[in-house]
Amino acid sequence: MTQISRFIGEVVPVAQRVTADYAFVSLHCLRIYLDTSYRMTIDLLTEMPQITGEIGLNAADFSAPSTLYKAFDRISMSVCRVLLRQSAQLHDLSEHAAIDATFYDRSPASHHYCQRINYCVQKLKVTKLVDTASQAVLDVHCSTNREGSDADLAEQIARRNEGDLRSLAATRTMTSNRSVKTCVISGSDR
Repeated sequence: MTQISRFIGEVVPVAQRVTADYAFVSLHCLRIYLDTSYRMTIDLLTEMPQITGEIGLNAADFSAPSTLYKAFDRISMSVCRVLLRQSAQLHDLSEHAAIDATFYDRSPASHHYCQRINYCVQKLKVTKLVDTASQAVLDVHCSTNREGSDADLAEQIARRNEGDLRSLAATRTMTSNRSVKTCVISGSDR
Protein backbone atom coordinates (compact mmCIF):
# COMPACT_ATOMS: atom_id res chain seq x y z
CA MET A 1 0.00 0.00 0.00
CA THR A 2 1.42 3.36 -1.03
CA GLN A 3 1.52 6.51 1.10
CA ILE A 4 -1.13 8.11 -1.11
CA SER A 5 -3.41 5.10 -0.67
CA ARG A 6 -2.96 5.19 3.13
CA PHE A 7 -3.67 8.94 3.13
CA ILE A 8 -6.86 8.53 1.08
CA GLY A 9 -7.84 5.58 3.29
CA GLU A 10 -7.92 7.96 6.26
CA VAL A 11 -9.33 11.03 4.48
CA VAL A 12 -12.33 9.45 2.73
CA PRO A 13 -14.03 8.01 5.86
CA VAL A 14 -13.59 11.34 7.69
CA ALA A 15 -15.01 13.27 4.72
CA GLN A 16 -17.92 10.80 4.42
CA ARG A 17 -18.87 11.39 8.07
CA VAL A 18 -18.84 15.15 7.57
CA THR A 19 -20.48 15.89 4.21
CA ALA A 20 -22.30 14.38 1.24
CA ASP A 21 -19.72 16.08 -1.01
CA TYR A 22 -17.01 13.84 0.40
CA ALA A 23 -15.43 13.26 -3.04
CA PHE A 24 -14.75 16.99 -3.51
CA VAL A 25 -13.35 17.26 0.01
CA SER A 26 -11.18 14.16 -0.53
CA LEU A 27 -9.83 15.56 -3.80
CA HIS A 28 -9.05 18.88 -2.13
CA CYS A 29 -7.22 17.14 0.74
CA LEU A 30 -5.27 15.05 -1.76
CA ARG A 31 -4.33 18.19 -3.70
CA ILE A 32 -2.93 19.71 -0.52
CA TYR A 33 -1.14 16.47 0.42
CA LEU A 34 0.48 16.24 -3.03
CA ASP A 35 1.21 20.00 -3.03
CA THR A 36 -0.04 20.34 -6.60
CA SER A 37 -2.64 22.33 -8.52
CA TYR A 38 -6.14 21.00 -9.15
CA ARG A 39 -5.22 20.41 -12.80
CA MET A 40 -2.13 18.38 -11.85
CA THR A 41 -4.09 16.43 -9.24
CA ILE A 42 -6.68 15.42 -11.84
CA ASP A 43 -3.92 14.48 -14.29
CA LEU A 44 -2.25 12.30 -11.66
CA LEU A 45 -5.52 10.66 -10.65
CA THR A 46 -6.34 9.65 -14.21
CA GLU A 47 -3.27 7.40 -13.95
CA MET A 48 -4.28 6.04 -10.50
CA PRO A 49 -7.51 4.04 -10.85
CA GLN A 50 -7.06 2.44 -7.41
CA ILE A 51 -6.99 5.84 -5.68
CA THR A 52 -9.96 7.17 -7.66
CA GLY A 53 -11.85 3.99 -6.76
CA GLU A 54 -11.18 4.56 -3.05
CA ILE A 55 -12.59 8.07 -3.41
CA GLY A 56 -15.64 6.63 -5.16
CA LEU A 57 -14.98 8.13 -8.58
CA ASN A 58 -13.69 7.04 -11.94
CA ALA A 59 -11.71 9.04 -14.49
CA ALA A 60 -14.86 10.02 -16.43
CA ASP A 61 -16.34 11.64 -13.28
CA PHE A 62 -13.67 14.32 -12.99
CA SER A 63 -14.83 17.86 -13.51
CA ALA A 64 -12.77 20.76 -14.77
CA PRO A 65 -10.20 22.03 -12.24
CA SER A 66 -12.08 25.31 -11.83
CA THR A 67 -15.23 23.35 -10.91
CA LEU A 68 -13.36 21.56 -8.13
CA TYR A 69 -11.92 24.83 -6.89
CA LYS A 70 -15.34 26.48 -6.77
CA ALA A 71 -16.98 23.40 -5.23
CA PHE A 72 -14.68 23.56 -2.22
CA ASP A 73 -15.41 27.27 -1.80
CA ARG A 74 -19.13 26.50 -1.52
CA ILE A 75 -18.69 24.24 1.52
CA SER A 76 -19.90 26.06 4.63
CA MET A 77 -17.60 27.03 7.49
CA SER A 78 -19.54 24.78 9.90
CA VAL A 79 -18.78 21.73 7.72
CA CYS A 80 -15.12 22.80 7.55
CA ARG A 81 -15.00 23.03 11.36
CA VAL A 82 -16.46 19.53 11.72
CA LEU A 83 -14.00 18.22 9.14
CA LEU A 84 -11.18 19.93 11.02
CA ARG A 85 -12.32 18.40 14.32
CA GLN A 86 -12.66 14.93 12.78
CA SER A 87 -9.21 15.10 11.19
CA ALA A 88 -7.71 16.29 14.50
CA GLN A 89 -9.03 13.13 16.14
CA LEU A 90 -6.53 11.17 14.03
CA HIS A 91 -3.79 12.59 16.33
CA ASP A 92 -3.06 11.85 19.98
CA LEU A 93 -4.44 15.03 21.54
CA SER A 94 -3.50 16.47 24.90
CA GLU A 95 -5.86 18.41 27.15
CA HIS A 96 -3.95 21.66 26.56
CA ALA A 97 -4.30 24.05 23.64
CA ALA A 98 -3.17 27.47 22.48
CA ILE A 99 -5.06 30.17 20.61
CA ASP A 100 -3.23 32.27 18.04
CA ALA A 101 -4.72 35.35 16.36
CA THR A 102 -2.85 36.54 13.29
CA PHE A 103 -3.53 39.29 10.77
CA TYR A 104 -2.53 38.68 7.17
CA ASP A 105 -2.24 41.56 4.74
CA ARG A 106 -4.30 40.39 1.76
CA SER A 107 -3.91 43.28 -0.65
CA PRO A 108 -0.61 42.18 -2.26
CA ALA A 109 -1.63 38.53 -2.56
CA SER A 110 -4.95 39.15 -4.29
CA HIS A 111 -4.54 42.57 -5.92
CA HIS A 112 -5.46 41.36 -9.42
CA TYR A 113 -8.50 39.46 -8.14
CA CYS A 114 -9.72 42.41 -6.07
CA GLN A 115 -9.43 44.75 -9.05
CA ARG A 116 -11.23 42.33 -11.33
CA ILE A 117 -14.29 41.93 -9.10
CA ASN A 118 -14.16 45.41 -7.53
CA TYR A 119 -13.69 44.03 -4.01
CA CYS A 120 -11.26 45.24 -1.40
CA VAL A 121 -9.98 42.96 1.36
CA GLN A 122 -7.24 44.71 3.29
CA LYS A 123 -6.58 42.26 6.09
CA LEU A 124 -7.63 38.73 6.95
CA LYS A 125 -7.82 37.88 10.63
CA VAL A 126 -7.31 34.19 11.42
CA THR A 127 -7.76 32.88 14.95
CA LYS A 128 -6.95 29.22 15.48
CA LEU A 129 -6.99 26.76 18.37
CA VAL A 130 -4.03 24.38 18.28
CA ASP A 131 -3.31 21.32 20.43
CA THR A 132 0.01 21.93 22.20
CA ALA A 133 1.29 18.35 21.99
CA SER A 134 0.42 17.27 18.43
CA GLN A 135 0.16 20.75 16.82
CA ALA A 136 -3.19 19.67 15.31
CA VAL A 137 -5.53 22.57 14.52
CA LEU A 138 -8.73 21.99 16.48
CA ASP A 139 -10.78 25.07 15.56
CA VAL A 140 -10.46 28.12 13.36
CA HIS A 141 -12.21 31.46 12.91
CA CYS A 142 -11.58 33.69 9.87
CA SER A 143 -12.75 37.26 9.46
CA THR A 144 -12.21 40.00 6.90
CA ASN A 145 -13.21 42.79 9.27
CA ARG A 146 -11.74 43.94 12.55
CA GLU A 147 -14.98 43.84 14.55
CA GLY A 148 -14.58 42.35 17.99
CA SER A 149 -11.44 42.24 20.03
CA ASP A 150 -8.96 39.38 20.16
CA ALA A 151 -10.18 38.63 23.67
CA ASP A 152 -13.77 38.25 22.40
CA LEU A 153 -12.70 35.85 19.65
CA ALA A 154 -10.49 33.87 22.03
CA GLU A 155 -13.37 33.61 24.48
CA GLN A 156 -15.73 32.47 21.69
CA ILE A 157 -13.34 29.72 20.59
CA ALA A 158 -12.62 28.74 24.20
CA ARG A 159 -16.33 28.41 24.98
CA ARG A 160 -16.89 26.33 21.84
CA ASN A 161 -14.20 23.89 23.02
CA GLU A 162 -14.38 24.24 26.81
CA GLY A 163 -15.44 20.65 27.50
CA ASP A 164 -12.35 19.26 25.78
CA LEU A 165 -9.60 21.34 27.39
CA ARG A 166 -7.92 21.65 30.74
CA SER A 167 -5.84 24.72 29.95
CA LEU A 168 -5.67 27.23 27.17
CA ALA A 169 -3.05 29.82 26.24
CA ALA A 170 -3.68 32.67 23.81
CA THR A 171 -1.24 34.59 21.65
CA ARG A 172 -1.72 37.49 19.27
CA THR A 173 0.65 38.13 16.39
CA MET A 174 0.68 41.10 14.02
CA THR A 175 2.48 40.22 10.81
CA SER A 176 3.19 43.84 9.90
CA ASN A 177 5.32 44.70 12.93
CA ARG A 178 5.95 41.18 14.29
CA SER A 179 4.82 42.04 17.82
CA VAL A 180 3.55 39.16 19.93
CA LYS A 181 1.30 39.43 22.95
CA THR A 182 0.54 36.44 25.16
CA CYS A 183 -2.11 35.86 27.78
CA VAL A 184 -3.45 32.77 29.54
CA ILE A 185 -7.12 31.87 29.54
CA SER A 186 -8.22 29.27 32.01
CA GLY A 187 -10.25 26.45 30.47
CA SER A 188 -12.50 24.01 32.29
CA ASP A 189 -11.22 21.22 34.55
CA ARG A 190 -12.37 17.72 33.85
